[in-house]
Amino acid sequence: MKNRNLFISHSWTYGDAYEKLVGLLDAAPRFEYSNYSVPKDDPIHNAPNTTALTAAIKSKMSFCHVVIIVAGVYATYSDWIDREIQLANSGFSTPKKILGINPFGSERTSTVVRTSADLMANWNTNSIVSAIRELSP
Repeated sequence: MKNRNLFISHSWTYGDAYEKLVGLLDAAPRFEYSNYSVPKDDPIHNAPNTTALTAAIKSKMSFCHVVIIVAGVYATYSDWIDREIQLANSGFSTPKKILGINPFGSERTSTVVRTSADLMANWNTNSIVSAIRELSP
C-alpha cells in the first residue's frame, strides 16, 4: 500500500473544515497518508513575516504528492490559498497536483479552486481517497 504525502490547504480561521477532512482521511480503510499541512498550532504559524511563512509552506509542500484545497467560498477571497495554488503550480520543477474538495452541504464553491484543481471530489471519504489515488498513482 502506497503512502501518499498530502498538503491540506486551509484557512486557520476555518479550521473545523480541516479537522473534519483529516477525520475523513483517517477513517479511510486501506489508505495511508502523511500530513504535511500547517495547522494553527504549528510553530510555522508564528513566522516573523510573509516571506518566511511562504518559504516554510513551500518546504512542507515539496514533499507532497497532492495539494488538497477545500473549495469553500472563503477560498475565493484568501490571499494565502492563492499563494498556495501558485506554489503548487509553479514553485517546483514538476507542478503539484491539486485536488479541490466540494464542501459538505454547500451549493456554492470557489471558482478559484475549481479552475485551479486537476480534479474535484465530493465531501465523502470514498470520493476524496479515490481522487487522491488517481492523482498520485
